[in-house]
Amino acid sequence: MTLLEMARAGQINDLMRQAASTENIDPELLRQKIADGTAVICRNVKHTNAPPLAVGAGLRTKTNANIGTSQDDTSIDKELDKAKVAVAAGADAIMDLSTGGPIDEIRAAIANQTNICLGSVPLYQAACDAVLKQGKPIVDMTVDDIFAGVIKHLEDGVDFITVHCGVTRDTVARMEQEGRIMEVVSRGGSFTVEWMLYNNAENPLYEHFDRLLEIVRPYDAVLSLGDGFRPGCLADATDRAQIHELLLLGELTQRAQDAGIQVMIEGPGHVPLNQIEANIKLQKRLCHGAPFYVLGPLVTDIAPGYDHITSAIGGTIAAAAGADFLCYVTPSEHLRLPTIEDVHEGVMAARIAAHAADIVKGVPGAIEKDHAMARCRKNLDWKGQFKLAIDPEKARRLRAESGVDEEHGACTMCGALCAYKVMNERHDKETTPS
Repeated sequence: MTLLEMARAGQINDLMRQAASTENIDPELLRQKIADGTAVICRNVKHTNAPPLAVGAGLRTKTNANIGTSQDDTSIDKELDKAKVAVAAGADAIMDLSTGGPIDEIRAAIANQTNICLGSVPLYQAACDAVLKQGKPIVDMTVDDIFAGVIKHLEDGVDFITVHCGVTRDTVARMEQEGRIMEVVSRGGSFTVEWMLYNNAENPLYEHFDRLLEIVRPYDAVLSLGDGFRPGCLADATDRAQIHELLLLGELTQRAQDAGIQVMIEGPGHVPLNQIEANIKLQKRLCHGAPFYVLGPLVTDIAPGYDHITSAIGGTIAAAAGADFLCYVTPSEHLRLPTIEDVHEGVMAARIAAHAADIVKGVPGAIEKDHAMARCRKNLDWKGQFKLAIDPEKARRLRAESGVDEEHGACTMCGALCAYKVMNERHDKETTPS
């Protein structure tokens, strides 16, 4: 019996209890959310060194950090360092998107040397294996090659896998009618489109969806239904291709859940500020309330080097409107493979967005942290402020660099004219007996 089937049968297991404890909610409430498909627990039965991660409605908004090699940089050590930095910065999950070097070894090392939820895109490796190991083009991959990649990742303990099941010949036709500027920016989506066109065949992950469900079932992993037609620029947002794919994902969500498989949906992308809330509400409606995992969304196309900020703006609005899982974007987006420093900045930006949205959502404990910070600031309690800060090391470093006492006094912005200091002294005079 899968976790979803157990929840629907009214049963609560240890994973549900552990995840509920982390979320500070009643296990029965979490069971109900899992049963109705509005929450999932990401945990492959083979990934025993990671705690279960609950994602969904009414829960704390989660953040994911993408890492992974490219064919230009194949260093395992660099990616392991990035994984550890992401964990230290407070990411809830890591996706290994490696496409270069010893991919199996990289994924195994990340899984073994971190204790965090792990995601991946099996099609990436299937394509790399075809090109690099078998010496054939991506379009010559067989259906069995594609499904073998899925099995390999599940066997390695990946907790959620992105599969581009909604990339179909019909969706491609709608994209071509639309006249997109950037067509397909999803790497997995582009592989699938080229495979379909070359082979004059339907997407195997769509055509043989039941086979995919049978493969996933023994591992009880989460299917993350990928957005192969996510908009790569503002001009392509919320078009026919994107919405048609979303309609298909809604249908596949029901089929997967009926088979006992947990599902979350991946979403855009680049979206204008005024379209974000509508995108979230549309996904929730069409996909039966399944958890929504968004990349950004980025609210402008013209900020290379600052896309951790453009994505944090969009991510805050998306999560406040109901998105459940934010994939970070680093300052290196569109420019290069991210550095360790970029990973840290990306995680922090995503966490800020998630927390700001959780205040709006009324997630238990969210606003209380801000109230506690306000009291510490009023009292010039620097230790308390550092303890509550989302990035305490940076806060402590910036104060220390100003040359003032770390624990006492005002900051160098106002010094003796500090409003807190003035008001506190006034209060002390009023309460001191004459």
